[in-house]
Amino acid sequence: MRACDLHTHSVYSDGAETPTELLAKADEIGLCAIALTDHNTVDGLHEFMAEAPKYAVEAIPGVELSVDYTHGGRVDELHIVCLYLPQSAYSDITALAEDMKAEKIKSNRLLSDRLQQAGYDITYEEAAALTRGIPNRAHFAKLLTQKGYTASEREAFATVLAKGAGFYTEPPRPDVFSVLDLIRSFGGISILAHPFLNLDKSALASFLPKAKDAGLMGMETLYPLFSREESALAALMAKDFDLLPSGGSDYHGENKPDLFMGRGKGDLFVPDVFAKAIKAKSLTFQ
Repeated sequence: MRACDLHTHSVYSDGAETPTELLAKADEIGLCAIALTDHNTVDGLHEFMAEAPKYAVEAIPGVELSVDYTHGGRVDELHIVCLYLPQSAYSDITALAEDMKAEKIKSNRLLSDRLQQAGYDITYEEAAALTRGIPNRAHFAKLLTQKGYTASEREAFATVLAKGAGFYTEPPRPDVFSVLDLIRSFGGISILAHPFLNLDKSALASFLPKAKDAGLMGMETLYPLFSREESALAALMAKDFDLLPSGGSDYHGENKPDLFMGRGKGDLFVPDVFAKAIKAKSLTFQ
């Protein structure tokens, strides 16, 4: 049994490597398949798919979409990974992302302004220079650490960039159920990313039936930040709700140096049967 990695990022969002470099690394370490799932953009997929034939690894086109789930008087941010995204749907994702990008830029410029007003020598332009896509908090965390304001990017997220610290304001995001319905309409495979980073067991159990009705087809059961108990629970819930299991390292290269492609924090192993089952499901829409 070989390993695959169904959740990675490139320089087109907040990763540190090009799509071609991701393919080369996946080939070098012997993965059978790798999915490029940049945040809210398909811009890297053209390079990814064009270069894929040069490597002995299957390239799976994807995207990771940030969405809002409104429930019980609160709004939680969830992430939906779409795998086997058909090229004919790239324009649909780009259209969806345009408003998201505008709101994200507005949020990041406000973050930059607030940081400067508080005495931090951090500009939006510096953050934007760190990516080919739209900068996010990860890029501001990198700048804060490079300039000595925080000891690490993790500390930056826990302090200056924390959602309640007064600097960062979350941008509005599309509704999760409308996004799931959109993905279903063009035949992509929708996967709930890292569920226990956003929802507890009770909230997840309430969400999954509604999400399935809207088109959810899978859920990440293997993720580097899950405990063994969380992975086991995710696998059980995926089975109970008839969802395809998925998983990945959430690889960002040096931007998240403690996460390794295909291995996560060292003990992650996403079996090739996950990728094969997801591919088989995608073929039913062709």
